[in-house]
Amino acid sequence: MSTVIQAPRERVWRALSQPRERIRWDIRILSLTRPVPDYPHGDEPAHWRYQLGSVPVELIDQPVEVVPGKRLRQALSIGSFRYEQTYTLSEGSEDEAGEEAGRTRLSLRFSAPENTVPVVGGALDRFDLRRLASEIVDDSLRSLQRWCETESSPE
Repeated sequence: MSTVIQAPRERVWRALSQPRERIRWDIRILSLTRPVPDYPHGDEPAHWRYQLGSVPVELIDQPVEVVPGKRLRQALSIGSFRYEQTYTLSEGSEDEAGEEAGRTRLSLRFSAPENTVPVVGGALDRFDLRRLASEIVDDSLRSLQRWCETESSPE
């Protein structure tokens, strides 16, 4: 999935790569429980308190590929549910006058290689995972877009 954000690519990258901003725009993240000094460039994963439905859980976030201003690929886990997400930033589409106007196209690719995840009382099948993945991607893109278009950068 992707969206065009009415903000420069540097602004969108800052929102993705700075934990203090991520906590403010990502509606599912409650807090950073184990900070990483050089996030997302370090070798250690960040640990976030994360809201999954009505249940707060621990999200472990290991950056796998970091290309500043262009791509952030993360290996994430919530309990036994493991997945990858890749944010890709590029220049936005031109407006009617043929100008870029500080737009950023942001794509988010979500990959969950397992077809089922064991849960209490059963299993979450691939269709449930697809629905959950779609919700996470949609929430992330909308929240990040809203944040970058309306909030100024914290100093």
